[in-house]
Amino acid sequence: MIRVALADDQLLVRAGFRALLAAQPDIEVVGEAADGEQALALVRQRRPDVVLMDIRMPVLDGLAATRGITGDPALGEVKVVMLTTFELDEYVFEAIRSGASGFLVKDTEPEELLRAVRAVVGGDALLSPGVTRRLIAEFAARSREPAPAAALAELTEREREVMALVGMGLSNQEIARRLVVSPLTAKTHVSRTMVKLGARDRAQLVVLAYESGLVRPGWIG
Repeated sequence: MIRVALADDQLLVRAGFRALLAAQPDIEVVGEAADGEQALALVRQRRPDVVLMDIRMPVLDGLAATRGITGDPALGEVKVVMLTTFELDEYVFEAIRSGASGFLVKDTEPEELLRAVRAVVGGDALLSPGVTRRLIAEFAARSREPAPAAALAELTEREREVMALVGMGLSNQEIARRLVVSPLTAKTHVSRTMVKLGARDRAQLVVLAYESGLVRPGWIG
């Protein structure tokens, strides 16, 4: 079972998400929170696999709550997916830097929400391909001039190549086709790269790809 926690200050939004998720045979909603402080307490108590976290909440906003989760080694297995009203909410960029595994707009299709929850548990991030490319392009445009990353020296040439493709928004399947390898081999390269760089998930790998200069603005078609 995939254990999901909901954090949103709007009761109607939580109720809609709960009804959709609870109807799935492989998903269990383990709790709800109306603000970021409640969300942190809920996550520490119930240890869900995924938190659907609204960005704008009272008491403690979703961004601060996300930092609290991703910065706690005891919660290292918890994935945070940010919820926003806008596709390119200004806080999304900081959320990704803070360790969120991705984000969804609140009016996303029900099937996309379910796919997203299952995908993030499987290690994927930045969940919608179309939104992913726009997000990455915007993130890149806002980024500072990259500084050389000494950590990249630990990567093999193939791992650097794979990291660049992840940074450009490609899935494991697309990377496999590009490099003419199996999807399993592509996934293995991605996993090894994340381990070497200490990246929490693919979202942080994307950030590192830009911040290190491995991928630059304008490289995304």
